[in-house]
Amino acid sequence: MKKSRVGVFVCHCGHNIARAIDIKSVMEKIRKYPGVAHVEDYIYLCADPGQKIVADKIKDKNLDAIVIANCSPNLHEKTFRDLVESVNMNRFKCEIANIREQCSWPHDQEREKATLKSVKIIESVIEKVKQNQELEPIRVPLTKKALVIGGGIAGIQAALDIANGGFKVILLERRATIGGKMAQLSETFPTLDCPQCIMTPKMVAVAKHENITLMTYSALESLEGYVGNFTVKIREKAKYVDWDKCVGCGDCTEKCPAKVDSEFDAKLSKRKAIYRDFPQAVPNKFVIDAEHCIKLTKGKCGVCEKICPAKAIKYDDKDEIIEEKIGAVIVATGFDLFGLEKVGEYGYGKYKDVIDGLQFERILAASGPTGGKVERPSDGKTPKDVVFIQCVGSRDPEFGMPYCSSICCMYTAKQAMLFKHAVPEGQPYIFCMDIRSTGKGYEEFVQRAVEEDGVVYLRGRVSKIYQDDDKIMVWGADMASGKKVEIPADLVVLSTAIVPAEGIKDLASKLRITTDEYGFLKEAHLKLQPVETLTSGIFIAGTAQSPKDITDTVAQASAAASKIMALFSSKEYIRSPTIARVDEDVCKGCGICVNACTYSAIELDTIKKISKVNEALCEGCGACAAVCPSGAMQQKNYTKKQLLDMISVATEDYDKG
Repeated sequence: MKKSRVGVFVCHCGHNIARAIDIKSVMEKIRKYPGVAHVEDYIYLCADPGQKIVADKIKDKNLDAIVIANCSPNLHEKTFRDLVESVNMNRFKCEIANIREQCSWPHDQEREKATLKSVKIIESVIEKVKQNQELEPIRVPLTKKALVIGGGIAGIQAALDIANGGFKVILLERRATIGGKMAQLSETFPTLDCPQCIMTPKMVAVAKHENITLMTYSALESLEGYVGNFTVKIREKAKYVDWDKCVGCGDCTEKCPAKVDSEFDAKLSKRKAIYRDFPQAVPNKFVIDAEHCIKLTKGKCGVCEKICPAKAIKYDDKDEIIEEKIGAVIVATGFDLFGLEKVGEYGYGKYKDVIDGLQFERILAASGPTGGKVERPSDGKTPKDVVFIQCVGSRDPEFGMPYCSSICCMYTAKQAMLFKHAVPEGQPYIFCMDIRSTGKGYEEFVQRAVEEDGVVYLRGRVSKIYQDDDKIMVWGADMASGKKVEIPADLVVLSTAIVPAEGIKDLASKLRITTDEYGFLKEAHLKLQPVETLTSGIFIAGTAQSPKDITDTVAQASAAASKIMALFSSKEYIRSPTIARVDEDVCKGCGICVNACTYSAIELDTIKKISKVNEALCEGCGACAAVCPSGAMQQKNYTKKQLLDMISVATEDYDKG
C-alpha cells in the first residue's frame, strides 16, 4: 500500500488563532505524525500569498493529500478544494481542521489546553484524509423552470427577477390575488410611498410576463424528486367562477345577499360570498366562498348566476390537481400576526376600540373601509387621543417569542405620523421598551415624527386597559420620569408580533426543509447561505425566514432569485459525492435506513432485499449510517472506520500531550 504524503498548513488567522495557540509547538508535534511529509504556517492562508504557498508545496513536495488547519470548513473548504484541484490533486484529498471555532475561540485564555487540543484536532483530520477516496462530483440534469410559493412582495420580486433572466416561473399563491400584506398597507416607511403605486405595476407585470405562469387560489400538494428534477403537484382550488369567462365587472357581488368579514380589511368591513379582495386585484377575477355561499350550503339563492352577464358562474366546479416539472423552489410565504386573544390584559376582542396595527393600516388606507378617514370602530367618531402599544407578543418569553419583530417600531412611528396628518388636532402616544430604528433613514424618520408631528414616546409598559364610558383608559409608566401615566384614549393600537404564516410547518414537511424554534423557515447558514436550505434546490425569502421590512424582503427575494439563475445558467447541476453508499454484501434489507432518511433518498429493493440510495436526492447527512445495525450503510469519506480512527487519535494520551 502506498505510503501517504500529507501536507499540513497551519494558519495564524491574524491573531484569531495565534493568540490562543502556540503555533510553533503545534508544528513540532504534527511534524512527527505518521504520514506527514510537510508542515508549514502562514499568517493568512486564505489570502493569495497563502494559497500560492500551499499550491507550490503540493507540487514541490509531491503531496498526495493536505490538511488546512484554520477556521470553519463552511468558510474555506471550497476555497482550498478549488485550489488543490487547480494543481491536479483530487479535491476530496483536502480537509479542513477547524482550530479557530473549535479551539482558539473557546479556549482563548487557556493557551496550553488550546495548543494540545489543536494538535489532536489536526491529527484526527490527518487520519481521515489519509483514508479519503478520490471522488468525482455528481452531475445532475436540470429542468430550468422555477416554482415560487407565495405571491407577496417577496414572491413577486423573485418571480420577476427569474423571469427577466429568461427562465420560466410558476408563481403560486393560496389567495385569489397576489399582493400579500403589502397590498393592505396605507403608506410605507420611511418615504411614505403609496404601496399600491409600488405594488400594482409589479402585480400587472407578473400577470403579463411571458415567462410567468400565475396560479392563484392554489396550494402545493406534494413535491418529489431532487434539485433540478422536482415533480410538484399543485391543488387548484374550486373557484366556482369560470375565470376564462369572468370579466371582473362586479355585478355579481352587488346583488349577493351573503355578508362575511373581509380578510383584506382585517375584519373591519364586510365582503360578499362572491368577492375579490380589492379593486386592483391580480387576477381581476371573482371567487365564491363555498363556506358562506347560500347556494352551495343550502341549495337556494343563485342570484349571481342569474345576473352574471358573462355566464361565468360554475357551481359544480371541483378542485383540480396539476402536475409540473421544475428545477428549483423559492418559498416566500410571508407572515401572520400573533393572535391577540392570547393577551387578555390589553382588551383586544373585548373592547371594539382596541385594534391591531394591520387594522389601523386599513383605517388609514385610502382603499380601506373608511376611505382613509380615521374613524374608530365602535361609533365611527374621529379619535383625538390615540395610544400605540409596542412589543405586544414580541420580545416576550412568556409567549415563546423572545425575538424582535423588526418592523413594529417603524410602522408605529409611521402610523402615529399619518394619524397626526389626518387629524391635526389629535395626539398620538407610543408606549415602548425602546426604539429600534436601524435601517437607512429610519432614525431620521422617528425624529421627524417626534419633532414635526409631536408624537409622544413613553418608555414603559402598559399595565392595564379598561373601558370608561366612551374612553379606553390606559394605565402605564414612563421610566424616563419615573411617574405613573394615565391616558383616556379614544383608540388603542397594538403593535403585534410577526409569527410564521399558517400552515408553514406542513409546507416545510412537504418540501423536506426545516423550521427554527419559532416556526420560521431555517436557512442553511445564517451568514454564508441565508437564502438556501439544507435541501438542495429549495430557497427561502422574506418574512418566511424571519421578521423583516420591505427593503430587506425585496433584497432577499432578489438574492434567492439570483441563486436560481446561477443554478440554471449551467448545463447540469454539480453536487458533492460525499453521500451514502450501500455494501450490498452486508445489507440485510431491514429498511431502518429508509425510515431514518429525511430526504426520501433511500428505498428498499424488495426483490434483492437491499437498500438503494438515490444519489441525486441524498444530502450526505449520515443519519442512515448511524442507524444501520449491520454497518452496510456508510457515507463516502466518512466511513465508520474513519470516524473511529479519528476518535481514537483525538482521545489517545490526551492528558499527557
